[in-house]
Amino acid sequence: MTAQAPIEAVVTSLRIVESLAEADGPLGVSEIASLIGSTKPRVFRHLRTLLERHYVIQDPATDKYLLTLRLFHLAQSIPEKTGFLREARRILPALRDEVRQSVAVGVIEEHGVRVVEILRHLSAIQITTTPGTLFGFAESAQGKIALAFGPATLRNSVLRAHGRTAGRSAAAALKKELEEIRVLGWAVAPEAVLVGVNAVAVPVVDAHGELVGTIALVGSVQYLSRRPDADLIKVLQGAAQQISHRLGFNGVTVQT
Repeated sequence: MTAQAPIEAVVTSLRIVESLAEADGPLGVSEIASLIGSTKPRVFRHLRTLLERHYVIQDPATDKYLLTLRLFHLAQSIPEKTGFLREARRILPALRDEVRQSVAVGVIEEHGVRVVEILRHLSAIQITTTPGTLFGFAESAQGKIALAFGPATLRNSVLRAHGRTAGRSAAAALKKELEEIRVLGWAVAPEAVLVGVNAVAVPVVDAHGELVGTIALVGSVQYLSRRPDADLIKVLQGAAQQISHRLGFNGVTVQT
């Protein structure tokens, strides 16, 4: 085996974890084997190891497997170590209390923006989004912030894919919207993810002015309108700038 050759056992375990993460529900051994192009005995051996290490659990009623929260907790430790989530936790409670809306913290992944923290504002209408939720790039306010202020390679890749699935006109409309978001500095997505719920998101950057995540206000469209109040956006952007400054950013606008 050369130094560059992958370790097949590790690759198999990772592919099993990825297939379980992408599935809508628990999967059986045969289903996983078919998805990753492996044999049932090999998949079973890897599942037993993952089970012993508490990365998966087995449904006793169906014998199918699903992921535990252990991977989520590992994922949460990444933004904590980079400082983003740590600094967000210092700033955002005051933001939540001031605007009386729930606040969501997101990090950018390959297929969207993952919610890693929610600071809930207790109200008659409760937001059901939970940490670990993945929002798509083209549909959510957080995802559009990632496209507008993230790497051009990501933006172009998503626009091409959106053109194939939704049509060229939809991709052109999204591209125009992203250009507007870059000028405004914020994105909104009323009822894009949940009926009756709106979100307005802004970027957070590091010392180099590069996007590290998003913060978003999430609330009922009754209180968080399709065109959010300018003062509300100013407060949200102010919180994002405080976090960015704590991460070493010395400017006042996002560098893209």
